[in-house]
Amino acid sequence: MHPLAVHHVSINVIDVDEAVAFYTGVLGCRLRSDRPDFGFGGAWLDVGHQQVHLIEGAAPPAVGQHFAVLVEDITSAVDELRRRGVEVSDPVPVGSSLQAFLQDPAGNAVELHQVGAAAG
Repeated sequence: MHPLAVHHVSINVIDVDEAVAFYTGVLGCRLRSDRPDFGFGGAWLDVGHQQVHLIEGAAPPAVGQHFAVLVEDITSAVDELRRRGVEVSDPVPVGSSLQAFLQDPAGNAVELHQVGAAAG
């Protein structure tokens, strides 16, 4: 096997409409129109060349699980989100990169990640 990339991650959200509004209006994702009817609520979103799939259901307890969104300028991203009223942690170094965390309306952790930002 030779994996090429992560195609999508799926996360549970209590309110799909609220989550779509957050991911598109606040985080800048793009709603896709090609999600089939699976018999339960949800939505598919583009995040760059990857996707986040929202599934209607209770989010599991937070025990460290998250997904990361690659950003070009984490300081600007954090500042913009804070101006929009989103609680975001301060960026901290992880290896040669920087990361910050926030939560979506369902309580799912989302990491913002800037590669190489902490390099000397």
